[in-house]
Amino acid sequence: MNETVLQYVNRTKEIWGRFSKGQKITFIATIVLLILTLILVTYNFSKTEYATAFTELQPGDAAAIKQYLESSNIPYRLSDDGRSIGVPRTQVAAVKIDVESQGLNTNGSIGYGAFRENSMFGTTDNEFSIKKLDMIQGELQQLINSNTAVASSKVVITLPEDTVFLRNEQDQQSTASVVVHLKPGYSLDQNKIDTMYQLVSKSVKNLPVENITISDQSGDLLPYSKNSSPHIASANAAAMQFEIKKQFEEDLRKEIKALLGGILGPEKVIPMVIATMNFDKKNRVENLVTPVNEEEQRGIEISVQELQRSYTSSGADAGGIAGTGATDIPNYPASSATGTGESEELHRTVNYEVNRITQQIESSPFTVTDLTISVGIEPPDRNNPESLTPEMRNAVENILLSVVSSSLANSDKTFSAEEMASKVNVFDYTFAAPEPVTSATSINWFWVGGIAIAALMLAGLGGYMVYRRKNGTVEEDEELPEAVPMEYPTIDYENVSKDQQVRKQLETLAKKKPDEFVNLLRTWLADE
Repeated sequence: MNETVLQYVNRTKEIWGRFSKGQKITFIATIVLLILTLILVTYNFSKTEYATAFTELQPGDAAAIKQYLESSNIPYRLSDDGRSIGVPRTQVAAVKIDVESQGLNTNGSIGYGAFRENSMFGTTDNEFSIKKLDMIQGELQQLINSNTAVASSKVVITLPEDTVFLRNEQDQQSTASVVVHLKPGYSLDQNKIDTMYQLVSKSVKNLPVENITISDQSGDLLPYSKNSSPHIASANAAAMQFEIKKQFEEDLRKEIKALLGGILGPEKVIPMVIATMNFDKKNRVENLVTPVNEEEQRGIEISVQELQRSYTSSGADAGGIAGTGATDIPNYPASSATGTGESEELHRTVNYEVNRITQQIESSPFTVTDLTISVGIEPPDRNNPESLTPEMRNAVENILLSVVSSSLANSDKTFSAEEMASKVNVFDYTFAAPEPVTSATSINWFWVGGIAIAALMLAGLGGYMVYRRKNGTVEEDEELPEAVPMEYPTIDYENVSKDQQVRKQLETLAKKKPDEFVNLLRTWLADE
């Protein structure tokens, strides 16, 4: 066994000695790169990737979840503030379901579920009342925490004491104080604040909205809309109007970039939109009367009444002196007509029915009164500004003019062609090239792939050189003459008087000429 190993070692040394210095360096570098590649790949595949499963936890909930994960032998990562817990990405869904099924994440509050977990038998009335109040407060906290903008909340309710004496209505009312912790970047509009007031008011007996106080974590009061001052109401209205204007401009900017980006490229268009809006709200009542028959402008005949009279006279009597009677007008000529007379009278009454329309018109909450769009376009060739042709510029301007015209359709204003053209501006500019954004994971895999490819190339090169070296050695060996039989040295046994001298000679032979020493041992074994 040892002789076989020694032969392999000697053979390896012989082959290694045939390599040049450059070949040895290449072979060693290849082996080192392969080992590094295996280490990096093994590390990346064995590394546990964590994902956040719970955020904004209360200390009690975090402790309960931590204890559950430790008892279940699930690895976890706790944030520095102790309010977030991460678990392996593949187990996030299962851990969330298990935690919720066991009721460990209660946001620091208890609810009516405590009745099902703990028996209330054997408690006094005072203890039961206190626990019931805690449960009501916990249920309200869970309702408020269901809002997306709320991270956590604290509710304190004060109930009136039961008494046998008569009290006024105000003394029988409950009170409540609520503090909400909003998530970073979130805010509550007036509708959500009013909903919060109504939730608290409807959940507790004899609790009017006036007896509720809600504030945020900074101590700023969140007033009810009916109890807020005109200044607060106007500030909320202004904030809402600003948000509507901002959202309109943002949506229009995205639509323009999507439209022109599909033609010129997404990174070659930068639009800017500035809008002016009118938030005046108008109500108008119109009482209209229109004909049923619009062609003839007539209504429907409901009733027709005709009255016709004919008169016939045989002449007038001779009159007296003009203007001498008691009832006569002075100097008025008297009638002197003679003979017969005829007259007719025709009277026609027609009742028409028409359309009577009553309209109550309420204007839209906002109207775009002015709009300006400026678009920066990068030429197709960054180094040649003239590559942006006039035809392309005119096409872009026509698209923007149609957008402006449709947006100002309800502005009740008429704009000339020059005024519309002034609302659109197209300019060419060479934008800064975006920097490539790569994550840490992609960088690691990039280096791992590069090292693996380099290692394979070096390994192939080293193998090819070894193959060539080996083939060249075989060819050289074939050309060598036949090996001359080796003469083994002999030891003078007669002149050796002591065993130590024989042993010393054998050790010297084994150190200086190990091959001859091995062959000598084989010869002794064969003779025996």
